[in-house]
Amino acid sequence: MSKMNRPNLEHHEFGVRKFGLVNWLGLYTLYKKEVMRFTSIYLQTIIAPVVSMLLFLAIFTIGIGKFRAEINGVAFVVFIVPGLVMNAMMQNAFANNSSSLMMGKMQGNIVDILMPPISAGEMMLAITMGGATRGLVVGLSTGIAMMFVVDFSIQHIWAVVLFGVLGSVVMALLGVLGGIWADKFDHLGMISNFIITPATFLSGTFYSITQLPEFAQIITMFNPFYYLIDGFRYGFIGQSESNIYITLLVSISTCVGLWVWGYYLIKIGYKIKS
Repeated sequence: MSKMNRPNLEHHEFGVRKFGLVNWLGLYTLYKKEVMRFTSIYLQTIIAPVVSMLLFLAIFTIGIGKFRAEINGVAFVVFIVPGLVMNAMMQNAFANNSSSLMMGKMQGNIVDILMPPISAGEMMLAITMGGATRGLVVGLSTGIAMMFVVDFSIQHIWAVVLFGVLGSVVMALLGVLGGIWADKFDHLGMISNFIITPATFLSGTFYSITQLPEFAQIITMFNPFYYLIDGFRYGFIGQSESNIYITLLVSISTCVGLWVWGYYLIKIGYKIKS
């Protein structure tokens, strides 16, 4: 082949794909992987949590609902519905991401998401959206199921949507942090049993914090889950126990703080690249 007819290898790149500022294809593919992971076993990841929350509702309704006085002028059963829905969203958003990363590390296939040309921010966003999606799907399914059991209404749809998304994102981010930190499933169980579950159950899910002693109310104010549930409940009953703007500020700040923390850990490859 003559010099004139040979391709100029110095100025032509073969097999190199240009993604631009954001690798949207990689981001979407990873997000789709996370969504397909939980939708493929929907009986376990979606139906089971809905049934669990309905059992909680049945226990409280049959056991103490008829004997419990109204809370802030709202029937007890109606008061706890938003807390149960938010609880279902938060726990499943956390479980999705923590188990996904934990399984990836234990099985060694986490390399499949580390090798493609996606940045730490794109990886963080895709995994977070996957967990948040599961949380929102479970929350929506739980809310629809409870509509056939409890007569409740929505006063502020914007608050329901906004705090529902924030709650799912916060717990999805916590799931990322937990999945990165944990070395075995026992560690995830420890986080869930000793941190996540107590923090969510003791954040006003089943009661008004005004019923607590003053020192317990002060402690609750440092629980970020309290603000998520209070804001979510505000969308249903039109009342909040704290200033709704402070509630929104704390929720957004928690989300941003967890995002920065998770992004940093993925960026340096903490426990996922060694």
